[in-house]
Amino acid sequence: MQKTALVVGASGIGGSNLVTELIDKGWAVHGLARRPLEGVPGLRAVAADLLDPASLQTALADVAPSHVFITAWMRQATEAENIRVNGAMVRNVLAALAPKKSVRHVSLVTGLKHYLGPFEAYASAGTLPETPLREEQPRLAIENFYYEQEDEVFAAAARDGFSWNVHRPHTVIGKAVGNAMNMGTTLAVYASICKETGRPFQWPGSAAQWQGLSDVTDAHQLAKQLVWAAETEAAHNTAFNIVNGDMFRWQWLWGRLANWFGIEAAGFDGTIRPLETEMAGDEALWREMAQRHGLVEPDLKKLASAWHTDLDLGRPIEVMTDMTRSRQLGFAGYQATEDSFTNLFVQLRAEKLIP
Repeated sequence: MQKTALVVGASGIGGSNLVTELIDKGWAVHGLARRPLEGVPGLRAVAADLLDPASLQTALADVAPSHVFITAWMRQATEAENIRVNGAMVRNVLAALAPKKSVRHVSLVTGLKHYLGPFEAYASAGTLPETPLREEQPRLAIENFYYEQEDEVFAAAARDGFSWNVHRPHTVIGKAVGNAMNMGTTLAVYASICKETGRPFQWPGSAAQWQGLSDVTDAHQLAKQLVWAAETEAAHNTAFNIVNGDMFRWQWLWGRLANWFGIEAAGFDGTIRPLETEMAGDEALWREMAQRHGLVEPDLKKLASAWHTDLDLGRPIEVMTDMTRSRQLGFAGYQATEDSFTNLFVQLRAEKLIP
């Protein structure tokens, strides 16, 4: 019997790669987004406003998925608003599907802010967790929209009788345009600007991140774990960390990324130098570069999320992630992190998103 997926947030960095993975594995796939993901063979694109229950009822009228994968979120000005908006998105989707009684499993993608705290108190004094981060670590005693999203899934599961998983990636590396958190593309754009202008590829973050151990999550690795957990009954009704499976230090990787672009790397010099400051005022330069090199996206803000890269690279602790739980249940996915970045750079160049 063919499984039918609804991917919520299908145009995002996690959702778009999940769509491809599911189609490759023979699933019937519906992709839900405000702006439908077009041009993907086998995808049935659905457009709706996740905050408008009537819009969802109309869009999902003929969709009866066996599995729902929620990869969407919307950044708001405060954590209270993040909680209100992102909790409502999850609640609205699951409420729209409830009368169909077709949903057997729901997968929710959140992230390491589960352990590190929300944007307003991110990796700050008084909330720093013990690393490596493990799924059994308790929730922080502060508001966090990830907790609200989880609670909406748990409540709907109790009501409708489906199984669930929560997946907690570290920084996701993959291609998406207009994504709110996209370190890989941000660094590719920054490196391209450095090459164009002769500026050094300056490390923007903290000493702890420069010197400490770290890991990241390739979008393909995230997609593989999502599908594995959904298809593995023994893995249901629990949360999983998901990272590439290797570890690195930025003081090793930074120069290698610079070498790929043929530019000079500048490491940590005792001062945090935020990318948001470094790239301020580069919008006009990027438009000129896009015209000169024939790039398809002239809007710098749709490619670079400097604020998020600064948040991750400016942490006061090293952050790495334990994956024992999924390993013991049989998930064997692995991805070399340097390849995650360079494969992305090759894709961005091939698709004329960077010169």
